[in-house]
Amino acid sequence: MFLDFLFKNKKNNTIKETPYNVKKKNDATKIKDDRTAVRKGELGEYKIDIQLSQLPKDYMYLSDLLIKNPKSSTGYSQIDHVIITPYGLFVIETKNYQGTIYGSKDRSTWLINGKFKMMNPLTQNYGHIQALKSFIEAKYHQYFISVVSFTKRCTFKIEEELRKINSNELVIYDIELTQFINRKVAILKLQYKNPIFIKNEIETIYNALLNANITDAVIRKQHIDIIKEKKNITEKKEMENKCIVCQKPVSDKVKSFCLSNKKFHGKIYCYEHQKGFLK
Repeated sequence: MFLDFLFKNKKNNTIKETPYNVKKKNDATKIKDDRTAVRKGELGEYKIDIQLSQLPKDYMYLSDLLIKNPKSSTGYSQIDHVIITPYGLFVIETKNYQGTIYGSKDRSTWLINGKFKMMNPLTQNYGHIQALKSFIEAKYHQYFISVVSFTKRCTFKIEEELRKINSNELVIYDIELTQFINRKVAILKLQYKNPIFIKNEIETIYNALLNANITDAVIRKQHIDIIKEKKNITEKKEMENKCIVCQKPVSDKVKSFCLSNKKFHGKIYCYEHQKGFLK
């Protein structure tokens, strides 16, 4: 069957995003928290897998794709799920964060709990879609639909348009995946009199992406290691740019001001906590 492609090593290769924590943890606590995050991530992926397996028989999907992308910092893009329906190509980016998510389509970074930054996931998924386009015919390029899926451990404070079914950039909860796909396809059926993709076209797109998928374990590990290293560097920089009192992130300008002012003794303070020193 066409749905039998699911890669057996998927859970081992997927990067799990761990929730941010303000307090510095010791190694034992961090290992425990990382394991918990992985288990929660795997549970989220399992919920997605169950929904994908229940899609109509004329749909085809692929999971955990690694494809070449010269514009990526690693040279590759890792894509969680691609669903090929008769009325559109859904590209799913899954997130395993916890907390309140603040963001809009045009913001380069989104916030978790109003403090911690994450790359705009729609921008990230846009890059994935651009990479996918290089492996299929140009006539199919206009039919991509970007979907970012968060777990129900999140609460959305995002641009309203991103929750409206008419949008081609959607932000959903993981348990809503089937619902949103069905609703979106229903809208597209009203827009197009006939299916955009007939059966052999769906199979052609599926096979093209399946052939583009990189299964080499060494390449996959290198890709993951580079991303982890970049994430560690970013987190370290963010820790260095926080108020020593309240842990509130500060700008590079505020950081430079504090470090250049002898009154602060080489420590960083947000504007609120600078007041006592500058009286």
